[in-house]
Amino acid sequence: MIDWDDVRYFLAVARGGSVRGAAARLGVNHATVLRRVAQLEERLGVQLFEKLPSGYRITSAGEEVLELAERMEATSHQLEARVFGRDQGVRGLLRVTLPPPLATHLLVPDFVEFARLHPDIEIDISSSGELANLTNRDADVAIRVVYDRKTLPLNLHGLKGPEVFGGVYEARNRLSTVQADAPDPMRWIVISAHGIPDWAGKIEIRSDAVPFRVSDAEAQLAVVRQGLGMTTLPCFVGDADPLLARVPGIELHLYGTLWLLTQGEARKTKRVRLFTEFITRRLSAYAPLLAGMSIPLK
Repeated sequence: MIDWDDVRYFLAVARGGSVRGAAARLGVNHATVLRRVAQLEERLGVQLFEKLPSGYRITSAGEEVLELAERMEATSHQLEARVFGRDQGVRGLLRVTLPPPLATHLLVPDFVEFARLHPDIEIDISSSGELANLTNRDADVAIRVVYDRKTLPLNLHGLKGPEVFGGVYEARNRLSTVQADAPDPMRWIVISAHGIPDWAGKIEIRSDAVPFRVSDAEAQLAVVRQGLGMTTLPCFVGDADPLLARVPGIELHLYGTLWLLTQGEARKTKRVRLFTEFITRRLSAYAPLLAGMSIPLK
């Protein structure tokens, strides 16, 4: 009889093209992956991979096994999702994924309150810009800023939230230096993966041609607070920071719309319903802040 765990290891190698990558994805060591694949090859009596200097290439026999293995995987996920969907207890694991700024600068206090209201629900928050695979139950709820609704996967159930706007911010103590006649041009502080926004060339502000690049949002904030230059931030981040101020004369720009995304069977569970209803109410209350219409007193 074929061991489903052996099949999982085979799929990981086939998809990643390397044993090392499969081991990292599955959270095991290199030797375990090799042993599991060898066990499957022995049971099937075929060679599944050819080892090359560039990695592992699947054989023709492996291609046939891959098609059947993916069917097994889909059936396994479907079975798990149906059982999970019937679980109506207000206990157990609830996995939520959302972009880091939404967690750090907006929703963490609400997650804490939800945890206090439902102490038997084990909450796992993943702050990531990547959209977790809800079909494979990598997460139960995804909170995402979506610019174009057409990009949402058709198999996900979505609850539409408020729109998210952004502005251009700099350190409050050097606000005067951004005026058009200022002798000192401003630098753009940008996250390397994003770069300078496309609309930046349309604004009437002297800007240095050389941007200052950082790898993440927290470093971006730290540099701007030091007064080196200006950056684009969601209004709920920039307006809430007492050390920052909006650069005058620049209109707000739309990032997108917040969506709470769940997968068909998972959304039927009581803990997922409770969470989405709770967060939907909180996001509705935050709508003015998200739109840049509610600036806290500083």
